[in-house]
This record gives sequence, structure tokens and C-alpha cells, in this order.
Amino acid sequence: AMNRVQLLGRVGQDPVMRQVEGKNPVTIFSLATNEMWRTPESDAAQGGGDISQKTTWHRISVFRPGLRDVTYQYVKKGARIFVEGKIDYGEYTDKNNVRRQATTIIA
Repeated sequence: AMNRVQLLGRVGQDPVMRQVEGKNPVTIFSLATNEMWRTPESDAAQGGGDISQKTTWHRISVFRPGLRDVTYQYVKKGARIFVEGKIDYGEYTDKNNVRRQATTIIA
């Protein structure tokens, strides 16, 4: 089996380091990736359709000690970076006691 993802995008916010009591710290940030495509044009004489774009936001978590600290220190909002890791699906309970699902990339 394989669980691997590669992303190239822009950092949405400066990374934050969090630590839950009794657990190792984690550095977290968001990464935006863009997908662009040309829509079909009904009039072939004009040579193509409009360009559409979709932005997808990814939550990135870095647990490995050396990489976690370097990420926190040097990665900044707006930087274009390459992230490689695995996809993790989880659940949590929000402030209103509602169960939510979360998808995270573990770098």
C-alpha cells in the first residue's frame, strides 16, 4: 500500500507551533494550490474559452523534530514551497460539541 502526496503551492499563513500536554510539538500551516483550465468555447472561430481557476487549501502538519523547527523558523506567508508527505483523515469535536472531519497532510 502507498499513501503519498506531493504539493507545490503558496503558504497561506506563517506557521504556528502547538503542543498538547504530554505530546510532541507540531508545526502547522496552510498551503494553497491552484488548478487552471480553459472552458470549452461554443464559437470555435474565437479560438478557445475562458480560463477558470480553483484554489484548494491544504492543512500541513510537521511532526519530525528537525523539519518541524526549520519549518517554523524559515517558512513564511506567501512563500512558494514543495511539500511531500501522507494524507491523514481524522475526526475532532469542535467548540459547539459537533463532530467534524479533517484532512491533514503529514509532511
